[in-house]
Amino acid sequence: MNSLHTWEKVDAYITKRLIQQDSTLEQVLLNNEQADLPAIDVAPNQGKLLNLYAQMIGATRILEIGTLGGYSTIWMARALPEHGRLITLELDPHHAAIAGQNIALAGLSQRVDIRVGEALEQLAKLEEEGTAPFDLIFIDADKPNNPHYLQWALRFSRPGTVIIGDNVVRDGEVTNKHSTDPRVQGVRKFMDLLADDPRITATAIQTVGAKGYDGFVMGIVQG
Repeated sequence: MNSLHTWEKVDAYITKRLIQQDSTLEQVLLNNEQADLPAIDVAPNQGKLLNLYAQMIGATRILEIGTLGGYSTIWMARALPEHGRLITLELDPHHAAIAGQNIALAGLSQRVDIRVGEALEQLAKLEEEGTAPFDLIFIDADKPNNPHYLQWALRFSRPGTVIIGDNVVRDGEVTNKHSTDPRVQGVRKFMDLLADDPRITATAIQTVGAKGYDGFVMGIVQG
């Protein structure tokens, strides 16, 4: 019988077989736990998936919306060349401080720029700065604002930019158009925008694992 216990066992098996033991990343997760950050980091196999996507497209510029403790940040930044840059946006100053310590531990401070504050305000500042387009954009922050984050992501894209949105299935609640959960409605509007905007072509994949039942969206910006 399939269950969360089974999914956790499979994730543990995949991690043990395919993901090299990494004392730095293990310490990062421990640091996050000791700092009382919510345990909502991506799973190790999901982190490596982000790393592989970045490698596949030869990313040199990455934007992450939602840093938490920097676990996913480190996975993606490790895929960058020495001259690459990752900008990550985090609302909570405490989370950002822990992320900064973790990123320094991983030896990636020169590649990662943590911006602290409301993501929509930080995105507007990036536009004011005339930021160059990004190769990969990972959206993993407050879900009610997902539609706004997507609109900004498209503004910061070029043909070929990959946009990934996490936690879009929400235990299947994404199908419930009557949901009163603003996170579900944010994801549904996000999906509608992806479906209707000719600038991007996308799909979504359901996932099960140590993080339960959820899924992610991946799209590619068109020419």
